[in-house]
Amino acid sequence: MIRRLLVALILASALTPAATSRDAAGQERPAPAGRGPIVFVGSSIFHRWTRLDEQMAPLPIVNVAFDGSQTADMLRMLDSRVLPFRPSVIAYYCGSNDVDAGEQAESIFDRIRQFVVRVSTASPSTRIVFMSINRAPEKRALWTVVDAVNARVEALAKQSKNFQYVDVNPVLFNADGTPRMELYLSDQLHFRPPAYELFAGILKPVLKTAYEAR
Repeated sequence: MIRRLLVALILASALTPAATSRDAAGQERPAPAGRGPIVFVGSSIFHRWTRLDEQMAPLPIVNVAFDGSQTADMLRMLDSRVLPFRPSVIAYYCGSNDVDAGEQAESIFDRIRQFVVRVSTASPSTRIVFMSINRAPEKRALWTVVDAVNARVEALAKQSKNFQYVDVNPVLFNADGTPRMELYLSDQLHFRPPAYELFAGILKPVLKTAYEAR
């Protein structure tokens, strides 16, 4: 209940977005004429990506992710906080908190699917890039749920024109299958800067291709 109240306050206090992003120096960077920015949506894994603008430059980035969000929150904020940017691309990371809350894989996937359908209906040319839910050590007991959601999303992406699945989990594990603990903070969930360097190396080429194809 408290989490829901906090989420509601975050959404209610958000200003109407403009079609701009900020560069590494904090200056507003307008998207090229006729082409909206890349909007990052989701939970703390994106929200805490402190060097996102710098690592994605010169791509125009807007980050509206926030801590504690779940896939239902993504549906609630889509019309008011995402689509007004007229995004060329949406980078999506959410579902991890749903797993922690005890949600089943099918329910989590269904809300992700609804998000994709609604974007495709409202803005058919917008591309969506889904970054896989992390198999964090903190979720070891729930990895089967994480894997099931990721597998369903990957299958959906294979059937969709403007929806792409990107798996970052391989870089989070050693060759023997153990997690690379040096990439995680003490909570064994959130990441240290080197992990974001790895994510950028994987995600940026995909986003660049999607953005330029828009």
